[in-house]
Amino acid sequence: MGFFDAPALNHHEQVVFGHDEETGLKAIIAIHNTSLGPALGGCRVWNYDNEDAAIRDVLRLSEGMTYKSALAGLNLGGGKSVIIGRVSEIGNEAAFRAFGRLVDSLGGRYVAAEDVNTTPQMMEWVHEETDNVAGLSPELGGSGDPSPFTAYGTFVGIKAAANKAYGSDSLEGKVIAVQGLGHVGIYLVEHLSKAGAKVIVTDIKEDRIKDMLKYKNVSAVAPDEIYDVEMDVFAPCALGSSVNDETIDRLKCQVIAGAANNVLSDYDKHGKILLDRGVLYAPDYAINAGGVINVYGELEGYNEKRSYARVNHIYNILQEIFQLSQDEKIPTMDAADRLAEERIRKIGRLKQMRRSGKRIFTKI
Repeated sequence: MGFFDAPALNHHEQVVFGHDEETGLKAIIAIHNTSLGPALGGCRVWNYDNEDAAIRDVLRLSEGMTYKSALAGLNLGGGKSVIIGRVSEIGNEAAFRAFGRLVDSLGGRYVAAEDVNTTPQMMEWVHEETDNVAGLSPELGGSGDPSPFTAYGTFVGIKAAANKAYGSDSLEGKVIAVQGLGHVGIYLVEHLSKAGAKVIVTDIKEDRIKDMLKYKNVSAVAPDEIYDVEMDVFAPCALGSSVNDETIDRLKCQVIAGAANNVLSDYDKHGKILLDRGVLYAPDYAINAGGVINVYGELEGYNEKRSYARVNHIYNILQEIFQLSQDEKIPTMDAADRLAEERIRKIGRLKQMRRSGKRIFTKI
């Protein structure tokens, strides 16, 4: 089966491949849907095993951004980009300016932002070649690192999930296992610690673990042991597919709520298993929307207080998802998808009518 026959492409509006021989840039930009607005999504650098893996990742991530922005109530579509290679080799000005030219060639259909292994400095290099970039430094009128907002939104989401599962959103005394101590994970641990939770952390880098042990209510385990601890909430904040055929039976928790994308290796299969077992799953693209909510503010004229107010709304969004899941007896991912698709359909229709000049209301 050729690339253009891939089932995942059926729902993508545009996929662009860019190669710059001089800098060694190999990039893919995927635009999934622009019904609600331009496709905004992060650019990640990753040394994929092969190009097929990079394509699968960017297609899946860009689709997730469509749903994330729609569910968060933003006037944005979904897109994502990946740069193939090691950040130590490709994370330089020349390569990212070449990437900026690729972004600019799309005429505003895609807005790039920070993601895994990219930084505000890299976005500034992209900005040298295009205005279609967000997540810039405050000095350039941007909001800087979105990680604190992603972490805060995840914290708010954990409280919403705790309220549904345990009848109270207090995290005092709750045992919460945080997998992954990147930019988001470390901020999340700080929030959880201050809220009185007992936090168990792990990461593949020992120095990150040591930094978190400064909090008196934080302990650590080896990376593979995180699945086996007795806990109330599992908060995956590393790469995706942490809940899979090998790990799902090991988890001893009533709630799964973390900042990672694509937590469930197989949404249909594992979502149904969690539903049947009574384990509450906070859909990833709902709970980790804080970063894109904050970056969206740059497109309007950035205001930090407004961003935090919007991020707080994640609590209400998750409550709506949990209630629909309970009422319809469907996995929470299905409930989230339904709510996102409903907004895309309704608001997208209004936008189409406005562009076509059709009347939205009938005069009486």
